[in-house]
Amino acid sequence: MPSRRRDNRRKPVSEINVVPYIDVMLVLLVIFMITAPMLTQGVDVELPNANAAPIENDESDVLVASVDRDGNYFIDIGGEQSAISLEDLTTRVEKVLAQNPRLPILVRGDKNVPYGQVVGLMVALQGAGAPNVGLVTEPE
Repeated sequence: MPSRRRDNRRKPVSEINVVPYIDVMLVLLVIFMITAPMLTQGVDVELPNANAAPIENDESDVLVASVDRDGNYFIDIGGEQSAISLEDLTTRVEKVLAQNPRLPILVRGDKNVPYGQVVGLMVALQGAGAPNVGLVTEPE
């Protein structure tokens, strides 16, 4: 009889219960879906449309200089969004590029701003030491 009692014992389960991990993953997914739209950077500008392929960029840090419809200049460094003069913008870009010379720089220009003002911003950025300056557009 003692052998039958041993057979009736439950064997240990060697499987991992993944249901709690799936629950945590779904909660994190919902949190990221809610917070991601809030993290968009930049000044409210109406970008021109262009039929161009997006540029692949491996680096996550990008410096964005903007010109809004009123002709005010902005620079996005650490979430700061206040209107500054072109000279202040150039000085700040010089300081940032001194620390990270390979930092990509993008220009966001409202489509209602005169072309010369956007070109002036690009010339000022290149004068600050930016080797390449990219333009941000809206896809068609």
